[in-house]
Amino acid sequence: FDSLPPAHYKETMNTILVWIQQSETKLSMPQVSVAEYEIMEQRLGELKALQSSLQEQQKGLNYLSTTVEDMSRKAPPEVSQRYRSEIEVIHGRWKKLSAQLVEHCQKLEELMTKLQRFQNDTKTLNKWMAEVDVFLKEEWPALGDSEALEKQLEQC
Repeated sequence: FDSLPPAHYKETMNTILVWIQQSETKLSMPQVSVAEYEIMEQRLGELKALQSSLQEQQKGLNYLSTTVEDMSRKAPPEVSQRYRSEIEVIHGRWKKLSAQLVEHCQKLEELMTKLQRFQNDTKTLNKWMAEVDVFLKEEWPALGDSEALEKQLEQC
């Protein structure tokens, strides 16, 4: 009877498994190309919230691990092995999920930086092209005005 898990263990196990499944589903959604910074910020916020949730769920995972260790000391070897295998699978999924989350956040932050740089460069280029357009539409100086022609040449 000592080798049976407490009721709280089963509840925590189900909670952790449901949370892992939902999180894996969120992370497995295909990544779409987004060229709007606000949408990228929103997605990053969602990923950061998932990271916070991961940290909150860590207590439950720790509880499961210590409970399995306690039960393993009291249970027959075959029962003990079953619980250890179960918790190892959960730890594996947990580590993979955690790594994916970090990777997704880093990648999105890098893409946001690149997009912002590109948008700034585009603004600068558009401003320059507008200035060039104004310059090209200016009247050309008279042929005899060498000083004005020299200034025009320097501007070109």
